[in-house]
Amino acid sequence: MTLEQQRYPIGRFQAPKNISDKLLNEAITILEIFPENLNTMVHGMDNDMLNKLYREGGWSIRQVVHHLADSHHNSYTRFKWALTEDNPVIKAYDETAWAEVGDYQTLPIAWSIDHLESVHHKLIYLLRMLSEEQWNRTLVHPETKVEMNLKQLALMYSWHSMHHFAHIKNAMES
Repeated sequence: MTLEQQRYPIGRFQAPKNISDKLLNEAITILEIFPENLNTMVHGMDNDMLNKLYREGGWSIRQVVHHLADSHHNSYTRFKWALTEDNPVIKAYDETAWAEVGDYQTLPIAWSIDHLESVHHKLIYLLRMLSEEQWNRTLVHPETKVEMNLKQLALMYSWHSMHHFAHIKNAMES
């Protein structure tokens, strides 16, 4: 497996220009079931398994779980910014630095899974109530300068869920 395949086991995210209702509903469903699927996958893992890296130089399973909770917490905030501000430039953060703070190495993963479940309950509730006009609201990433609408953002976080799920699966199988 190449480094690119290890880093992006399901491929890199590419936001389609036109997003059908079917594709959007699939993304929302993935977001809805992801916390439970993640919990099932990592339930009962011992410290040795949680400390396994998905690739050399990558994060441990433990770090990936904590990253998912923090990242998806930020996603909820990004949706709210786009819904309440006119094309906001969102706040970026250094994911690698967050993973190295120290809590990612010692914090029980159950706390991040519980947090992820709560954030996803709120996120799914929000997404299911959006009007077409709200779905078309946009935000801008400060580093890439890419403008993205909320449909694309939902697809990106659906991809992000599956991307890291594949990382954990690969770590378990190695």
